[in-house]
Amino acid sequence: MSRLKIKSVIVKKYKPYSSKKADDKKEYINLLNQNFQTDKPGEKWLGDITYIYTKEQGWTYLAIVLDLFDLKIIGWEYGLSMTEELVITALKKAVKTRTPIEGAIFHSDRGGQYTSNNHEELLRVLNIKHSYSKKGCPFDNAPMESFNAIIKKEEVNLSTYCDYKAAKLVIFEFIESWYNNIRIHGTLGYITPNQKYQNYLLAKV
Repeated sequence: MSRLKIKSVIVKKYKPYSSKKADDKKEYINLLNQNFQTDKPGEKWLGDITYIYTKEQGWTYLAIVLDLFDLKIIGWEYGLSMTEELVITALKKAVKTRTPIEGAIFHSDRGGQYTSNNHEELLRVLNIKHSYSKKGCPFDNAPMESFNAIIKKEEVNLSTYCDYKAAKLVIFEFIESWYNNIRIHGTLGYITPNQKYQNYLLAKV
């Protein structure tokens, strides 16, 4: 590997978790049901939190909102704590970027941040239906798991971040400059998320 100048990707195995649990008495309906196809932006969104390690602060947290139409990250928030405010801010940013259409779905796991009263109320106000993955079933949120793998394999696991500020700058550049604008996707016909959206707008003219 040294002679061929090949780097190995080291995956940090420790994964912190929230002590908050979903209310087992509540009915969590999977509206998406692994149907990831959509021909309209703003119709089906996915949300998740991934973990990023820094030397000074330890584990930090990235909340993401992805639109299935073009796989674009339309909202994200990065913080030191895995709180409901983190996912709420990411969702608010997504709404500023792209207006959800009538009957829109937001799909997430059943983590306490996503099932909190404040997050559920925001979805209600926005008239967005909440869809939930089944317990222990990452396939229910497969495109988001794919993005998590991309950012880990192409950036996070190849780098060492001194602190939160350094990591945040790199995350911004990765999402806004590289992933949304330059990185092509086979499922999109080998174009970028931004190209997919621009093609949609041009087709409507």
